[in-house]
Amino acid sequence: MEKTYDIRVEKFDPLISPAQLKDRIPLNEIAHRTVVEGRRAISDILEGTDPRLLVITGPCSIHDEVAALDYARRFKALSETVTETMLLVMRVYFEKPRTNVGWKGLINDPWLNGSYDINAGLQKARGLLLKITEMGLPTAAEMLDPIVPQYIDGLVCWAAVGARTTESQTHREMASGLSMPVGFKNCTDGDLSTAVNAMIAAASPQHFLGIDSQGQTCIVTTIGNPHAHIVLRGGPRPNYDTVSINEAQAMLAAKGLSGAIMVDCSHDNSRKNYTLQGSVWQDVINQRMDGNHSIIGMMLESNLKAGNQKNTGNLETMDYGVSITDACIDWETTESLILSAHEQLGSLGKTGENDGSHRYKVG
Repeated sequence: MEKTYDIRVEKFDPLISPAQLKDRIPLNEIAHRTVVEGRRAISDILEGTDPRLLVITGPCSIHDEVAALDYARRFKALSETVTETMLLVMRVYFEKPRTNVGWKGLINDPWLNGSYDINAGLQKARGLLLKITEMGLPTAAEMLDPIVPQYIDGLVCWAAVGARTTESQTHREMASGLSMPVGFKNCTDGDLSTAVNAMIAAASPQHFLGIDSQGQTCIVTTIGNPHAHIVLRGGPRPNYDTVSINEAQAMLAAKGLSGAIMVDCSHDNSRKNYTLQGSVWQDVINQRMDGNHSIIGMMLESNLKAGNQKNTGNLETMDYGVSITDACIDWETTESLILSAHEQLGSLGKTGENDGSHRYKVG
C-alpha cells in the first residue's frame, strides 16, 4: 500500500524535553528574583502605577553569546544610572521570522552554518538568559515557535508577537498562556485592528494544542493574559507621531482595552534606516514631556557597533558586535539617547509639570 503520510519529511530528530533542559540549566535564586521583579515592574508600568518609561533595547538578534554578555554588562550599568526614570529591559531575541529564507536565529541554527542543531540552540538560549538575569537585568524575547516558550519563558520578563504573526490564531492562543506581559505589533500594512483583535484574544481563556514540560502533546487550557498591549512599529508610513498615537488611543478606548502604547523606533517607524531611530526616539520623548502618558515604552535595535554584516557562518571572520540581521545603532548612540531622555524626564519629575521649555529638538 502506498504511504500517505510524512511523504515529504526526511527525518525526525528527538528533541530534549523542556523538563530535561530546565534540570540541566536550572533557574537559580538571583535569576528568579530578577524575572519576578522585572515582570512585576513591567506590569505596573502597563497599569499606570509605575510612572517610569519602559525601554526594551538590544541586538536585532543574538548570534554571538560573548558579545551579548558584553552588551548586557554595559546595559546593566546604564540601567542603574537611569532607574528613577526608566526600566531598562534587554532585547534577547533568538528567533527570526523570514519572508522567504535566511538565518532563522540562534535557537534554530546556533552554529550559523545551516546545521540546524536545535537542541544545542535551546541550550544556548536558556543558558544565555540565565546569565543575563543573574546580572539582575530583565529580558525580552520574541515568541515565534509556539513550542519554544516551554523551554525559556521562565527566564523572560516581556515577550513580543511580531508584525507577521500578530494575525495568527496560534500566536494569539499562545500569548494567552504566556507568563509575562506580551506586546503585539501592528501588521506590516500599518493596520492596528489586527493587533487590537489579538489583544482581545490573548486576554481571553483559550484551548489549543501544545506541549507540556515533559514534551507530551497536550490540550492546553489557559486563563488569558491580562497584560497584552499594542506596539506601534509603522507600516507604509510611520505611526509614532502625535496624530497616530491619538488614533491608537481612540481605537483602544473604543474596545475597552488598555491604553498603554509602546513605540518601536526601528522597522517602518524609521523607514528601515537605523540611523533615524534617534529622531523617532526624541519625538516620542517630546510627547511624553508634553504629558502623554499613554506612551509607556519604546524599543530600540542596538548593538555594540553600528550597522549590520553578512553571516559568513564563522564568528572569527565576522566583525565583533555587529548585527547579522537588521542594522542597529551602536552602543555609544544608545547610551547617549537613554541618558538624554533620563535628563529630560528627570527634569519633568522635579518640576511636576511641563511648560514646553524641556522639549528637545527632533533630529
